[in-house]
Amino acid sequence: MAEENQAQSDGGQQQQGVPVMLDERELRRTYVNTYRIHATADEVIIDLGFNMPDPNPQSGQAQFLLKMTDRVVMNYANAKRLSGSLTQLVKRFEQQFGEIPIQPGARK
Repeated sequence: MAEENQAQSDGGQQQQGVPVMLDERELRRTYVNTYRIHATADEVIIDLGFNMPDPNPQSGQAQFLLKMTDRVVMNYANAKRLSGSLTQLVKRFEQQFGEIPIQPGARK
């Protein structure tokens, strides 16, 4: 979000007139519908991937394949900022369109 991209000083106040160059030339887009989170004392690790029925089940029983495609590693301060940004984003969406169900099969 643009407001998070503004430069801030150590005191938390926004600096005026500091241009920010955004380079999106190597930006990749990928669809994810699953994630897993790991943590160390210093970092948060988020693996992103795709959950789908196994196209070649070996046992004849229905199976799911979790294909993890991307890994994001960040420190706890960035994880907290990301959490706050996502919370605000979802809150605004739900105010406009209604509550988002998180239980499988509970779509409206």
